[in-house]
Amino acid sequence: MAEFNYTAIARDGQQLTGVLNAANRQAAIAAIHQQGAKPIIVSEAKAKKRGFSFRKKVKIKDLVIFTRELSTMINAGVPLPRGLDTLANQTENKYFKGVVNSINHDVESGLPLAEAMAKFPGVFSDVYINMVRAGEAGGILDDIMKRLALQVEKDSAIRHKIKSAMAYPVVILTITVVAFFGIMLFILPKIGKILHDLAGPDAQFPIYTKIMLGISSFLTSHSVLHSIPLLNKIPLIGSLPNAAVLFALMAVGVVYLRRYIHTPDGQYKFHALLLRVPVLKNVLIKIAIARFARTFSSLMSSGVTVLEALEVTGKAIGNRVIQKQLELVAAEVRNGQSLGKQILGAPYFPPILGQMIIVGEETGKIDEILLKVAEFYEEEVDTVIDGLASIIEPVMIVLLGAIVGLIAASVMGPIASLSQNIGG
Repeated sequence: MAEFNYTAIARDGQQLTGVLNAANRQAAIAAIHQQGAKPIIVSEAKAKKRGFSFRKKVKIKDLVIFTRELSTMINAGVPLPRGLDTLANQTENKYFKGVVNSINHDVESGLPLAEAMAKFPGVFSDVYINMVRAGEAGGILDDIMKRLALQVEKDSAIRHKIKSAMAYPVVILTITVVAFFGIMLFILPKIGKILHDLAGPDAQFPIYTKIMLGISSFLTSHSVLHSIPLLNKIPLIGSLPNAAVLFALMAVGVVYLRRYIHTPDGQYKFHALLLRVPVLKNVLIKIAIARFARTFSSLMSSGVTVLEALEVTGKAIGNRVIQKQLELVAAEVRNGQSLGKQILGAPYFPPILGQMIIVGEETGKIDEILLKVAEFYEEEVDTVIDGLASIIEPVMIVLLGAIVGLIAASVMGPIASLSQNIGG
């Protein structure tokens, strides 16, 4: 499926602009004709490379405002097309404005709101679309939109918390790496030459000084990596120092690793690896349980069936390994087994979750109980992340100081020793 920007004239003479997905340009034109409009301009949107598309992105804040205001308008009795048109005109995000206009046009043509939103999976998640679909079927779309806004805000808060906790360590680590390579490439070679000139060719330096000078010599050399046959075939490779070749190899490795991680098999293995990291494992599981509980609760309260809720919730968790476990649970539930008992015996799910679901099944209040579970685990995530942030920050500072201190000692130690010898 490709994405097409279009401009068309409706039956009442109004000019319409929007975005739609179709197999090709002819199919896009046919879709516009089916909606009762006359296409004027239909052009395929240029594909953007993954990771570099800034224009076609909708911020969480914009989505939350859209959801809340649409809920308010529906509750106030404003017709859905008029509400969508109002929201499209007030948004500052040009791409989101085109999305809302396209949705509005589809709704005016008789398409359900959920189906119109489903054309933009990059903006509206499966959870979002399924909850809207349930709200339309049950006639409670305004209430569903309020719950959606709250859920999007909660999910965004967890992500923001994680990013904030990791920001400082990442900055410190970046400074450490840049400082290390800067010293090794530009400062230590000159100091090493001075040390050898002062001490002579037979000078004996401490082991840590030898290691530092060896690393510096390797990074600035032009010979070590060029013995690899594959690298010799690359033009101009011989004019680059080993450090440049290493950086290039690392960049290529990162690109290919990112591509592999975005494949289903690579993503599953990457998520399985993350769940083996001792401290990170606990954080990821708590985040997954919080998302599962809140999403499943919202879907159940919206009238979605258990099996559909399990399928959608699995995709919303964000971890392929835990999603696979939910699929196995869903298969057993489909065969008539109790959801709570299956969750109770599933890996990565804490026993308390299974027990709470069993109580919810017995009382018929599974949505209310899971909402409390979600709130509990969201508080747990906040506590764990705050604790990690308080530990990681001093550790990173100590690491930076240790590296700088080691480099300083490897340089100042021999200089002090030579000064004493000269003075003696």
